[in-house]
Amino acid sequence: MGGFLGELGKKLAERWLSLLVLPGALYLAVATAALTLGQSDALDVVLLADRIGGWAKAPAASTVGGQVVVLAAVLAGAALVGITAQALGSLVERVALAVGWRNWPAPFRWIADHRVCKRRQRWDSAHSAYQAGVARARRTHHGGASPDSAQWRAAHQTRSRIAPERPDRPTWSGDRVHATAVRLDRDHHLDLGTLWPHLWLHLPDGARAEITMARQDLTRATTLGGWAVLYAALTCWWWPAAPVAVTLLLTARYRIRSAVATDALLREAATRLHAVELARHLGIDHVGPLTPQLGDTLTHLLHTRPPASTPDCLSP
Repeated sequence: MGGFLGELGKKLAERWLSLLVLPGALYLAVATAALTLGQSDALDVVLLADRIGGWAKAPAASTVGGQVVVLAAVLAGAALVGITAQALGSLVERVALAVGWRNWPAPFRWIADHRVCKRRQRWDSAHSAYQAGVARARRTHHGGASPDSAQWRAAHQTRSRIAPERPDRPTWSGDRVHATAVRLDRDHHLDLGTLWPHLWLHLPDGARAEITMARQDLTRATTLGGWAVLYAALTCWWWPAAPVAVTLLLTARYRIRSAVATDALLREAATRLHAVELARHLGIDHVGPLTPQLGDTLTHLLHTRPPASTPDCLSP
């Protein structure tokens, strides 16, 4: 048990150091440079070196106690900045997935609604082009000639870049998550929000591990977006922080989309593969693949009934 606890403490320390302290210490170094140099002397390395040399020669920094205090302050500050980045990452995830955008405050809700309308118009146009291309390819095939699939494949890619299904959220990542629920409801009459908690407890360890890894990738990607927000705040004092913030933001955007696509794909595949096993575990007699009839039965069985209405309280 002592060895296990020691190894566990070692791993926790490594994660604390890699996820919070090191990125936080780098941010503190950049923030120190920003506050020291300012906008006018943003790239004056000599000035920065002189200032740091002066701080190092201070009496408080030359003693062991002073160095310990400085080190503790740097570690605490780095950890605090790392926690702030994680908190901002949760906000970035909320915006990227836009699950409850219809309940956002008025200005943001109006912007999101306008964006959804625009994305729907673009998606409808791309979907019409895709359907026209497929129809032309079918007519060519029925005529005996070799169909040209380049046009409808290009239209399909254009439509997928907007959203996998007709947009319902203001962001691509949000629509990718929403597309999974739409497809399962359309193909199998499954309500993913009702089914998923029960299915998650029934999944084998391998499937759960893959989905957990994808979810962790999403958390790390959104945390990177939180770091981008922190670096963007430094541009008020130091303009070189701007390219750093833009680079982090673009990287976070790419990684968020990749993680969301993987997570949504795994959830959809796990539902299609294991929903029948869950039905059998619940005592539903079914032989064969997942069907809309079985989906209706599962959704009805697992759906929580609304609370019964109660009479109003009578005043004494």
